[in-house]
Amino acid sequence: MQVEQTEVLIPTSDGQMPAFLVTPTEGGQKPAVLLLMEAFGLTPHIRAVAARIANEGYVVVTPDLYYRELPNNTFGYNEVEQAMAMMYHLDFGKPIEEDIRAALTYVKSRSDVFPDRIGVTGFCLGGGLTFLTACKLTAEITAAAPFYGIVLDEWIDAVKDITVPVYLFFGGADPFISRDRIQQIESRFKELGKEYTLKVYPDADHGFFCDERSSYNHLAAEDSWRELTQFFHQHLQAAR
Repeated sequence: MQVEQTEVLIPTSDGQMPAFLVTPTEGGQKPAVLLLMEAFGLTPHIRAVAARIANEGYVVVTPDLYYRELPNNTFGYNEVEQAMAMMYHLDFGKPIEEDIRAALTYVKSRSDVFPDRIGVTGFCLGGGLTFLTACKLTAEITAAAPFYGIVLDEWIDAVKDITVPVYLFFGGADPFISRDRIQQIESRFKELGKEYTLKVYPDADHGFFCDERSSYNHLAAEDSWRELTQFFHQHLQAAR
């Protein structure tokens, strides 16, 4: 499928938030996917993932959640300390929630998008924020698929509010997310009877999906991509 790539500005209460937009050139309405960036920012890799998702038949929007820190707000994968420092500048309360809401409002306002067929996914920081979106903005989306997101305690409590299917991907060798934490997350979904799938790749490290990182795991990346595309096809593309 042919896609077009462009930059857009999304209005927020704190100013204009740049975003990377990828749209299939084929006409008509499409489901959409909100792709949330890693701690390293809106990197070329994340842009490539956006194009890859769009090629599956989605309008994809990737907001620059570090927009308050422009212009120097994107980091190489060897600049871990700088990226982590930038990530910790984020307010994970109302400001980030409102930024994500603004991005969803933008997506839904587009004439080429089915406003009731919106998926969200993300990696690392974006994985945690995908989890947050499923909890706090569940009425605004259709499905969520977080990749190795660090989940705050209050978000685990907020799983009770989730009303959409969720597919969670983790690496079993991730030093930032313990097996106990993964088990805690799964137990919460299970006890509440939520619609979820959780997959752990035993030998995969944090960042296993990114082929530009030393932690890249080809088998886990390929399998999780297949699972992600099937999940979104089921919930966003299939006749509703």
